[in-house]
Amino acid sequence: MRLNDALLGALLVGFAVWVWWLTGFFPRFPGQDYGPNLFPRILAVGIGVCGAALVVRGLRARGPLVVIEDWVRDPARLLSFLLLPAAVLAYILLSDRLGFIPTAFLLLVALFLWFRARPVVALPVAAGVTLVVHWFFAGLMRVPLPRGILDSIL
Repeated sequence: MRLNDALLGALLVGFAVWVWWLTGFFPRFPGQDYGPNLFPRILAVGIGVCGAALVVRGLRARGPLVVIEDWVRDPARLLSFLLLPAAVLAYILLSDRLGFIPTAFLLLVALFLWFRARPVVALPVAAGVTLVVHWFFAGLMRVPLPRGILDSIL
């Protein structure tokens, strides 16, 4: 499936407008000229400009808005495509209860095995990636990741 650049660009412009609007509710810091909404709004402007360029490019091409490709008709490929957003949704639903480390590890192992990685490779790579991402976000960036069942250990 392929989307025309005009359609994709319109979605990006809409997303940029939505981000800009949401950041209007961020609290202001007294005595500062800028607040926590500055960086997301800079990104929103960049996304909006790129989206507008895509709209112009797509309208010039004058092609169909959506083209259904052959891979969409293949159930295995379609399922592979849908597994990635399903994994994000599963993380959102499970991470508070299980915690970041078990959820990320299980999802990575499942995805690696689905995409035909050997278990002898999938298990250590999933463990390593999970620990490095946890170290980066929880340790360096101080992002509070959910602890879940590992709350007493971490």
